[in-house]
Amino acid sequence: MESEDPTAADAEWKKIQQNTFTRWCNEHLKTVNKYIYNLETDLCDGLLLIDLLQVLSNKKISEYNKKPSFKSKKLENISIALKFIEDENIRLVNIDASDIFKGILKLILGLLWTLILKYAISRPYLDDDGDRGDEHITPKQALLGWIQSKIPSKVPMTNFTKDWNNGLAVGALVDGVAPGLYPDWKNNDPKDALMNAKEAMKLAEVWLGVPQVLDPSDMVNPNLDELSTMCYLSAFVEAKLKPGAPIKPCDNGDKTK
Repeated sequence: MESEDPTAADAEWKKIQQNTFTRWCNEHLKTVNKYIYNLETDLCDGLLLIDLLQVLSNKKISEYNKKPSFKSKKLENISIALKFIEDENIRLVNIDASDIFKGILKLILGLLWTLILKYAISRPYLDDDGDRGDEHITPKQALLGWIQSKIPSKVPMTNFTKDWNNGLAVGALVDGVAPGLYPDWKNNDPKDALMNAKEAMKLAEVWLGVPQVLDPSDMVNPNLDELSTMCYLSAFVEAKLKPGAPIKPCDNGDKTK
């Protein structure tokens, strides 16, 4: 059996991350009727980045070039955006305006991850009894612990990669967040990974308002990107069940962690 090409695997998770982060940005930008098609080119004048920051922070950035025709004005806009990020107490590492202007994807993805971490993941994770009680826990540990508290103990849950590949964990999470919304996940065949993920993620989108920033085919990909999974799953924390949801009678036989 031939071993997997590490270069191909590396390219695959990067593509998953690029697609996920782009969808995450667009979920926020749609509130101001804006859209990113290509992360490598669409941020080069700073305008979409400024729009995104204003939506995420709910703050106004008033002084910037609204119609930047020249390189200098575009770089100035990006610098204004980066300064705003630092003023929000977000630590930036090894990125400057010229990197975004040139469309250096690796650095742009790193920048977006800092925004996702700040505005989607680094927030209090509360269980039913209130505070989790550990101020030193990392956002990753907090999110994983919150998910573990919502799903049955029989479901393996120690990471944000392979434990999600058969599509069962996301089904368990949907039913854990909204008991009775998807009790049938327990009858799903782990071999039908893509179908499992599609069904669960569609229910989450329609009835819990969890956008599919991560594609179901990416969730079941062996090269699933950890940061992309965290980005998607973070929306479950504040998910609310919509009126009219098709709730089924709950089986209380399963104990959650």
